[in-house]
Amino acid sequence: MQIDPSRPAEFIIHATDASFDRLVKEAKLPVVVDFWASWCAPCRFLARALEQVAPDFEGRLQVIKVDVDANPVTASSFGIQSIPTMAFFERGSLIGLLPGALPAEALRQIFERHLRGEVRAS
Repeated sequence: MQIDPSRPAEFIIHATDASFDRLVKEAKLPVVVDFWASWCAPCRFLARALEQVAPDFEGRLQVIKVDVDANPVTASSFGIQSIPTMAFFERGSLIGLLPGALPAEALRQIFERHLRGEVRAS
């Protein structure tokens, strides 16, 4: 199955520069933001893993994608310099960044750590 990262599944929200604050900073749940681009092969790998893992966290964690090419203001406001990069938010505040693509099982572990409050900025 081929995943199109520009068309996330129903449990993954696609944010824009215009919608980011509303979706992330006002979220009631912990948030993971995937900063990606359509030309990025590791981003496609991560997209497949997110599609596998996100449904298991529905209602406990919100997964949001931001296309860095289409939404440069948001990406630059968080200093995103490489993609994919996942950003972790708690109560609207950035608490950690994790660059690189991870397989599904590693994502599950990271998401569980995020829910336990173990992801923190270094």
